[in-house]
Amino acid sequence: MKNSAIGSNWKDVRSELFSKEEILESDMRVAIMSELIRARNEKGISQKKLEELSGVSQPVIARMETGKTSPQLDTVLKVLASLGKTLAVVPLEHEQV
Repeated sequence: MKNSAIGSNWKDVRSELFSKEEILESDMRVAIMSELIRARNEKGISQKKLEELSGVSQPVIARMETGKTSPQLDTVLKVLASLGKTLAVVPLEHEQV
């Protein structure tokens, strides 16, 4: 008997469950948070130290980094500025989702 799972891999499942717009939005959130984590690690800064530098509480930073919250833009900008970073608006790469 053949397995009737939704898809054979996450990309297939994701495409069946979410719209292209939802996938794009999720990918952008992941990219931003990945860069934030990378910048914090490159500077050797703990989440607690980043709290001191940015004024954003460590629990909020932890939830941002794990994707458990969708932070306001002001919060993201405060954290990034404390790491010597900012956001840039650039054209999207057109990938097939």
